[in-house]
Amino acid sequence: MKVRALLDTKGKDIVSIEADHSVEDAIRSMHARKISALMVTDKGKTVGIFTERDVVRSYMSGDGKGFKDMKVRDHMVSNLIVAVPDDELNDISAIMVEKNIRHLPVFENNRVVGMLSIRDIIQTQVSKLHSEIHYLKDYITGF
Repeated sequence: MKVRALLDTKGKDIVSIEADHSVEDAIRSMHARKISALMVTDKGKTVGIFTERDVVRSYMSGDGKGFKDMKVRDHMVSNLIVAVPDDELNDISAIMVEKNIRHLPVFENNRVVGMLSIRDIIQTQVSKLHSEIHYLKDYITGF
């Protein structure tokens, strides 16, 4: 299955935050939307990703500063690993496991067109396995 097919199924909503906003703003945005990652932009250009893991890292490196006094740009991941719509999900899941990442932006024509989580990929693979098991059982039992 291709990334494009999964995005068509799950949707292509992308939530972003400006790099100069506070970590507290990012936390509030993620909480309000029940998500665990935000794309980070600077004047409309994608410059990174900010995830729940980055919240923990910002807390540990904050030297007592409050989240409202920390900028997202100082705690985001800017060296993005990305997917493209024609990538195979098996390849993407292997990369995510190897690199220990849980969120993967999908880029097309130099812009973000979606976001995949490891949960999205696992749910898709489990669903596919359930279907295969069902068809194999039907084949074996002659139905």
